[in-house]
Amino acid sequence: MILLQTLTVDSLSTADAMAAQATKENIGLLDLLLKGGYMMIPLYLLFVLAIFIFVQKLITLNKAAKTPSHLMDQVKVLVQSGQIEKAKILCAGENTPVANMIAKGIDRIGSPLKNIEVSIENVGKIEIYKLEKNLGLLATVSGAAPMIGFLGTVTGMIQAFISIAQEEGNVSPKLLSMGIYEAMITTAAGLVVGIIAYLGYNYLVTQVSKLVHNMEYTSIEFIDLLQDK
Repeated sequence: MILLQTLTVDSLSTADAMAAQATKENIGLLDLLLKGGYMMIPLYLLFVLAIFIFVQKLITLNKAAKTPSHLMDQVKVLVQSGQIEKAKILCAGENTPVANMIAKGIDRIGSPLKNIEVSIENVGKIEIYKLEKNLGLLATVSGAAPMIGFLGTVTGMIQAFISIAQEEGNVSPKLLSMGIYEAMITTAAGLVVGIIAYLGYNYLVTQVSKLVHNMEYTSIEFIDLLQDK
């Protein structure tokens, strides 16, 4: 009977110990992020900034890419038939980079061809600037976030070793490990933010390049139209 009670107590103790160990190991993501220290604050801000810029530019690029494929065909018919005002109204109703460039060219019809070409290029430069706005800031986030993460790790390690130096007697492995993993959290967070910003930046740059290529192709097509007129 005594042996049975002893085994039961031992089993309960083992179960409690395993449960406690499992509770210690199941650290939530939010708890982990909160242990990163004050250097996590700029990383949170950079993450929010990166998401904001990406969503904003994605909406802008989607609107800019909505130029109808048949717009140039309609403009060609109207210009060749002498309906210049209708062509202007048609382009003004689209309000996209391509339509704005064509509208500027139509507005300059009657001027030397070189002047028309320069006017279209100037409008194109303005539209490209609008498309590329804040992309540099997103690239900065992709580079700055990992560096801030590494800085947080260095400062965290310094604080951990200061705490160890202030301990009297044997240093607890728990104290050492906690100081190290808390310091490493900022590195992981910085890399995650940097990777997300980097991927978002490259995707947006690709979309901008497609739009710029379409703008250049359309401007060349419009100049050819005026030469054939």
